Amino acid sequence: MPDWPLTSYLGPLGALPTAPRLARGFVVQVLTSWGLTESLDVLELIASELATNVVRAATDADGIPRYDFDGRLHLMWLRLLSDKDKVMLEVWDDLPETLGAPVTRHARDDDETGRGLDMVEMLTDDWGWETVPGWTGKRVWAIVSAKYEDQ
Repeated sequence: MPDWPLTSYLGPLGALPTAPRLARGFVVQVLTSWGLTESLDVLELIASELATNVVRAATDADGIPRYDFDGRLHLMWLRLLSDKDKVMLEVWDDLPETLGAPVTRHARDDDETGRGLDMVEMLTDDWGWETVPGWTGKRVWAIVSAKYEDQ
């Protein structure tokens, strides 16, 4: 794994409909402060998509948040890492795999959803997900080439 000298974290956030907006704002603030604005739009979109996937998995069909076994709201975290050539965006959650395993769907033209992970795959150099030993949830990550703008 490369050395990532730049890192920034956000969370925990409740897996609520406001989380994707917070994820986008976090990406904009951090990448701007790092001078990595060239990849800003792509990473903002990816952060929104991955956060939205967590919110959807943490919500039942009626739009009501699901709670964990202790009656707590499900949570998510974001992390940005960069070596100034690439940026890695990670979204962590505490959802059991049965609720939140990412699956790439190939949406039909008339489908209203199901294109997000296809889009992530098209826009990134690489992406993936994994369960983490000792952790209930998962980590979804995406890597995007970046260009550092010396300030």
